[in-house]
Amino acid sequence: MKWITRSHVHVDRVACPWLITRFIDSQAEFLFVPASQVNQAAEREDAIPFDSPGAELGHREGRCSFESIVLKYELKDPGLQRLAKIIHAADVSEDIDSDPIARGVEAIATGFSLRFPEDEENLERQFEVYDALYAWCRLQVAAGKTAA
Repeated sequence: MKWITRSHVHVDRVACPWLITRFIDSQAEFLFVPASQVNQAAEREDAIPFDSPGAELGHREGRCSFESIVLKYELKDPGLQRLAKIIHAADVSEDIDSDPIARGVEAIATGFSLRFPEDEENLERQFEVYDALYAWCRLQVAAGKTAA
């Protein structure tokens, strides 16, 4: 399937493709376009929009896009639930201090964006970070440390 979002990826627009690739669509193809073109390009390319204003898989009812995808695809993995809390806090500026890991994730996302401004390369480089963070989340959950 094709998936589409706004260009210039940051926390949620990196975490979502990671989530989609690892848990929903291992053959996913991601398209990045200016925010004003997401809806038109989604229709033209028959792509699923995410993390874009008005998208079903976007910020809704207090959720970030990562959380909306977890909910839509009924992903119940406790490690993903823990990761979702971190992504939410790192992506939603007013909630940044709701999780102790969030400022670090936001800083890493900013650093990767500066080093790798091309969206595809940025994703490729950061997926390893999210693999490691997910592994840490699973360990935390297994140890009974689920709260932020």
